[in-house]
Amino acid sequence: MSAYPNTAAATVTAASSATAAGAAATDGDPCCDAPLPVLGRDVTVPLVTGGEVSYAALDYAASAPALQRVWDDVAAYAPYYGSVHRGAGYLSQLSTDLFENSRATVAEFLDCRPGDQVVFTRSTTDSLNLLARVVPADCQVFVFETEHHASLLPWQDANVTYLNAPRTPDEAVATLERALADRDPYGPALVCVTGASNVTGELWPVRELAAAAHAHGARIVLDAAQLAPHHPVSVRELDVDWVAFSGHKLYAPFGSGVLAGRADWLQTAEPYLAGGGASRTVARRADGGVDVEWHTTAARHEAGSPNVIGVYAVASACKALTEAGFDRLVARERHLIDTVRAGLADVPEVRVLSLFGDDAPRVGVISFVVEGWNSSHFAAALSAEYGIGVRDGLFCAHPLVRTLLGSDPQDPGECGAPEAAPGERSLNAIRVSFGAGTPDEHVERFVGAVKELVRDGAQWKYRTEDGRCVPDRG
Repeated sequence: MSAYPNTAAATVTAASSATAAGAAATDGDPCCDAPLPVLGRDVTVPLVTGGEVSYAALDYAASAPALQRVWDDVAAYAPYYGSVHRGAGYLSQLSTDLFENSRATVAEFLDCRPGDQVVFTRSTTDSLNLLARVVPADCQVFVFETEHHASLLPWQDANVTYLNAPRTPDEAVATLERALADRDPYGPALVCVTGASNVTGELWPVRELAAAAHAHGARIVLDAAQLAPHHPVSVRELDVDWVAFSGHKLYAPFGSGVLAGRADWLQTAEPYLAGGGASRTVARRADGGVDVEWHTTAARHEAGSPNVIGVYAVASACKALTEAGFDRLVARERHLIDTVRAGLADVPEVRVLSLFGDDAPRVGVISFVVEGWNSSHFAAALSAEYGIGVRDGLFCAHPLVRTLLGSDPQDPGECGAPEAAPGERSLNAIRVSFGAGTPDEHVERFVGAVKELVRDGAQWKYRTEDGRCVPDRG
């Protein structure tokens, strides 16, 4: 900790003052009916049909906008930015305090156990690749094919078993139990599972899967990239061994992620990156080589100059979500989900994608296809004609989306799918996602736009350019 008393506290006080001023500035703003104001709420975009409209950002599952609170906290700290760890100067000491206090904030946000480590990374993808590097050499890994590529692909150098997509939460648990029962009972094992699907938004039975894993002597890592921004994540209550998430999905898009959990595999493995910060001592040997003593703390896997601004942003977002109250946030998001699902249900041509069925609990992530439309064409029209930003494609979860789409015919429309290989039938979907910064008007506009496009068709002509569907301005 710093030799200067209360330096981090002073910075937080300054940041809090800036946040209060920013919040006051949003009073009376019609776009601020969301619980937590975000940047970009007053951005306007042009429409191909003429005029401008406030941008409806409904692609939170890819990257959520920065919370105003996070932006204000980062701006208040920025003049005090300094090198983290080992610096003798005042700003370095302050920045080190801020960095390590942020680690404690994240541990509290995740309800970590005593002895758990919080390692700061670049993203969920980076976190899971780090974990893949530290698992024992003889570890068997179990992953459902429904995972995002960030949690599906890092284990290819391990003895990995891919599990088929379950159609109910109970089937997910039963599938895992069968697979674990057939494994070598004497070797280490790891299960990787998502908390909330980035395609359907459906919540997975994490606590039950963790119990199944532990009953068979396996460990479990939770991909909480889509869960943490919407629901509380307790390492203790869920009884997971590790949890990973990204700042940019948690309203803190400044390049940081988190891997938190048990320290033993992290402490005994070679560092994820070799370099300064990860090493405790380095000495030349008589034979010309070097001897290295690596840290056993989280620093072992945080080589290089830490991203203190990104880390502080994550901590700020954790505080903002906690202070806003997840009960309140979940209740309001459920209202938005109901609004979207009810609106889509009114359109017979729309099919919402789901693994577990209509009654499954979910976060604000909904994917669907529209009969007679290529999804890329539909998403382009939502943007160009209504100022609504959604996502189309396979959402970095290709096996899952292909399973959900099956052999349903897709009209190629005026534009092709950006992720379709040459000669491949165009399979893609549309995803709408939202969260604590989403005003009611954005989801209401989206529902109205879907109904108008299906009823009346697009008002503009579109073409494929560099693999994307774009308005034809020729």
